[in-house]
Amino acid sequence: MAILDQFRLDGRVALVTGAGRGLGEAIAVAFAESGADVAIMSRTASELQRLAASIEALGRRAYVLQCDVTDAAAVTSAIAGLPRLDVLVNNAGSNFPEPFIDVSLEHLDAILSLNVRAAFVAAQQATRKMLSHPERAKLGGSIIHMSSQMGHVGAPNRTVYCMTKHALEGLTKAMAVELAPQNIRVNAIGPTYVETPLTVPLLANPEFRRWALDRIPLGRTGLPNEVASAALFLASPAASLITGASLVVDGGWTAQ
Repeated sequence: MAILDQFRLDGRVALVTGAGRGLGEAIAVAFAESGADVAIMSRTASELQRLAASIEALGRRAYVLQCDVTDAAAVTSAIAGLPRLDVLVNNAGSNFPEPFIDVSLEHLDAILSLNVRAAFVAAQQATRKMLSHPERAKLGGSIIHMSSQMGHVGAPNRTVYCMTKHALEGLTKAMAVELAPQNIRVNAIGPTYVETPLTVPLLANPEFRRWALDRIPLGRTGLPNEVASAALFLASPAASLITGASLVVDGGWTAQ
């Protein structure tokens, strides 16, 4: 296979959670551009329909899965209904930046439920779906957890978020070791601050933006396509020997 052809996903079905906008949307489009049919999961119908139209305009099939990823029964049913599954990007997640001593049990439970429990359930159900294919060991599979640079370091006002992303890094390694005999690779991506709807309110604060940029050696925030490119690489045959790894897309934040 030619080098550039190894980055193709022709014939594969990929699932992206939190796909309605931001990183999820960019990843879903990148996968479709590379030949995959894409299952897109989110709570918001209008965002999913818009994204599905973009995927279909590229000549690929879009599977619209409207559900809340914290609803384990709904996620299980949605994944079971797919014709097959080769790639999962566990992208759904959120954050409530606040001082450690002010974190409420409500916020704690909400972020743990979304960033850890829902990610675990989606990965478990996706793995079961992948293993249902009789030729899985030959075809291989790829699971990508959307971690963060905060899965490698600490930061003020982000104790819960850091905790959940460190948990995903551990889950990545454990899954990678356990699923390697089935030829399912498991990796993580650790972005820095990327210009998405989730980060726009934070980065609009001049003081916070200055704090963030001072910690990024490349001196700028990221773009969704830069993270999507990393996801495409890890999902593709080009990364066939990579598992249990965390690819930081952080402009050098964690190198210091």
